[in-house]
Amino acid sequence: VQLQASGGGLVQAGESLRLSCSGSTLTLEGFGIGWFRQAPGKEREWVSYRGSRDGTRDYADSVMGRFTISEDVDENTVYLQMNSLKPEDTAVYYCAAGPRIRYDYWGQETLVTVSS
Repeated sequence: VQLQASGGGLVQAGESLRLSCSGSTLTLEGFGIGWFRQAPGKEREWVSYRGSRDGTRDYADSVMGRFTISEDVDENTVYLQMNSLKPEDTAVYYCAAGPRIRYDYWGQETLVTVSS
């Protein structure tokens, strides 16, 4: 497994979680990293993006101001800090590495459940 998402769990509305995207054989610093989610019965939704070289940080409108993407280069991990969680944030989350127009690597998912 080259890319692994972790950190999901069950929380109540208003609480926080931090997801991790860790590379095993990939050095994440050299890749654009995207976070995605898919709720039951819904299409996959892009959540956030971290550019590989230009420092770009981008967020979907649905999470703007609540989610923050960051990175620990030494740990080879990209984080998604999720605050003020809502029930509609419930989904499986996963990360991907590569250019935004064509991600080359997709990681295993982690489940986030937000109860009301």
